[in-house]
Amino acid sequence: MKPKYTFSPRTFLPFATLLLGLVLGYLIFGQKKGQKHSASDTEATAQVVTYTCSMHPQIRQNEPGTCPLCEMDLTPIDATVSNDPLVLEMSEAAIRLADIQTTTVGLGQNAGKKLSLSGKIQPDERAASTQVAHIPGRIEQLFISFTGEQVRKGQAVARMYSPPLVAAQQELLEAIRFKGKDSELAEAARSKLRYWKVSDAFIQKVEEGGKIQREITLYADRSGVVMTRKVAVGDYVEEGSALFELSNLSQLWALFEAYEADLAHIRVGNAVQFTTPSLPNRRFTGRIAFIDPLIDPQSRTASLRAEIQNPGGLLKPEMFIQGELSASTSAKSALEVPKTAVLWTGKRSVVYLKKPDSELPSFEYREVELGESTSNAYLILSGLQAGDEVVTNGAFVIDAAAQLNNQQSMMNQLVKAEPINKSAIPDFKANTPTVFLRDLDVIIQLYLKIKNALVESNQKGSRNHATALLILLDKMKDLPFLEKERAYWKAQSSDLRLHLGLLKNAKNIETQRVQFDHASQILIRILKAYGPGMDQGAIYVQHCPMAFNNRGADWLSGEEKVLNPYFGDEMLNCGFVKENLVQ
Repeated sequence: MKPKYTFSPRTFLPFATLLLGLVLGYLIFGQKKGQKHSASDTEATAQVVTYTCSMHPQIRQNEPGTCPLCEMDLTPIDATVSNDPLVLEMSEAAIRLADIQTTTVGLGQNAGKKLSLSGKIQPDERAASTQVAHIPGRIEQLFISFTGEQVRKGQAVARMYSPPLVAAQQELLEAIRFKGKDSELAEAARSKLRYWKVSDAFIQKVEEGGKIQREITLYADRSGVVMTRKVAVGDYVEEGSALFELSNLSQLWALFEAYEADLAHIRVGNAVQFTTPSLPNRRFTGRIAFIDPLIDPQSRTASLRAEIQNPGGLLKPEMFIQGELSASTSAKSALEVPKTAVLWTGKRSVVYLKKPDSELPSFEYREVELGESTSNAYLILSGLQAGDEVVTNGAFVIDAAAQLNNQQSMMNQLVKAEPINKSAIPDFKANTPTVFLRDLDVIIQLYLKIKNALVESNQKGSRNHATALLILLDKMKDLPFLEKERAYWKAQSSDLRLHLGLLKNAKNIETQRVQFDHASQILIRILKAYGPGMDQGAIYVQHCPMAFNNRGADWLSGEEKVLNPYFGDEMLNCGFVKENLVQ
């Protein structure tokens, strides 16, 4: 017998109350909760995280994994980082560690531009002289015996025996004996002796004594320091032979070397101050008296000459000197930045500007055109304006960080201010030049040869065809592109060369296939942007969903039949046709 259940309102009421509460709770709170969850999902969907490699920042993808070049784990890129490739953001800790310092650009008054010059002391050529023998004979004694000895005018320098002098004295005595002292014959004999610069006292001594002097003393004609000694005791000299070379060192030349780029600012009369290592606490002054009209073809410098007085003999020939020359610039006032702020790459060089009003400390890459240089600054012709704040200490550190982050830097100047989004493929087909389309035909044929070699797992063949394609890409220069087309081609072809080079140098077929995947993605973008060449019957984009651990990968093929380059014989026909690029 079945039990009989009877309805009781007292028993049903608690259950009804509980059921009503659940319904109301869902209507009131459940909808709000659902709306909140939906917004969160939308926000999470909209925020796409990009992953990159710290060693190869050109590698970027929308999912975690490893770098195809070095197999390091990819790291997410901070969403707050600036997308401008000209701006690098740094933390406060990084700035303190790199000791970043800045200076505000201002107008420099350049009336007293300073040029640093190197040179050395040389004797004044105009103060050089040669002591000669005025009469032929043999050196019996030298009173000046070494180089560097000081000689004063009228000082005895040598004693010599001269047969011609003995004969001339004999003629004088004979003329006096037969014709008298006042005769023309006697005067002619005296003139002969005076021609040899024999003194009147010597002649008078001969006349009064009536004896021939066998030796005569030579006296210095000028004062100076002996620079070179030409004779020794016992040497026989002719009339006019050099005995010593002298130089008066109370007046010297300071010879400086100036680069040809600085010559336009140097004038005769410019003041120059210099020091020498041997007298570090002394400064000497002079004025430019001569500028060499010839440029040394090896050093590309011209010689400057300053005349200086040396009364105390402190300066000596061949001393090295370091000078500072005051010159006038072509501009009375111009923008001026310290030399430490400039990363020099030529006339167009690089500085980094600190961006004001940014949440994180940010530094902007800026190309500037350099003008004249001073000892510690450059004049700026373009690229900056007064009030800009430039980095004067640590610019190289910032540049290195920008290069590692694949941003524009001194060594990476191909990055533009508006970077091309590789996922958004532009359409340049209307402006693609014919010559480029013909080159694309050859590129496609070489690419297909690489693909076929990988289908056959032919590592050597794929390497050879990649080498041929690299050679072709290197020859494709000066293409008649417009600016945007050229920028996109530079970006894509640079990446294509990178991965083809890695494919060529890969040590195994697996690494070649990884690089082929990257090269395929790049070439697909190129063909979609510029068109699939001129003579292509069909170019298919094919896809294998199982390649690279089911990540999937595309490639190009000239035929509709699927021949998989990522698996070869293992899964030869795995894949399907996604699209035909030739419409």
